[in-house]
Amino acid sequence: VTHKPTPCVFLSQKGDKLSMHYDGRLSTGKEFDSSRKRGQPFDFVIGRGQVIKGWEQGLLDMCPGEKRTLTIPSDLGYGSRGVGPIPGGATLVFDVELLDIKNRKPTKDEL
Repeated sequence: VTHKPTPCVFLSQKGDKLSMHYDGRLSTGKEFDSSRKRGQPFDFVIGRGQVIKGWEQGLLDMCPGEKRTLTIPSDLGYGSRGVGPIPGGATLVFDVELLDIKNRKPTKDEL
């Protein structure tokens, strides 16, 4: 966790629609993707297999506004085959920021 807002009103959980910014790079430091550079957040539903396993695990229990750095081994990323500019067996590093949980507002218990 590189930044956690206080108070943290509610946390991401499976089934939430997350809106994220991220910068992805190989462990060598070579960047392969960035939503920030595109100027377009990435939205997806966590827990539905829409993203790599490392994101499914590493993005749970985040507060809107929180920033994390995720280091993801290849078995939780793209495995031995790789994809596009990501070679097989690559360890990935993502700087992520949760912008919003779009489908949920805090419950009374979370406030």
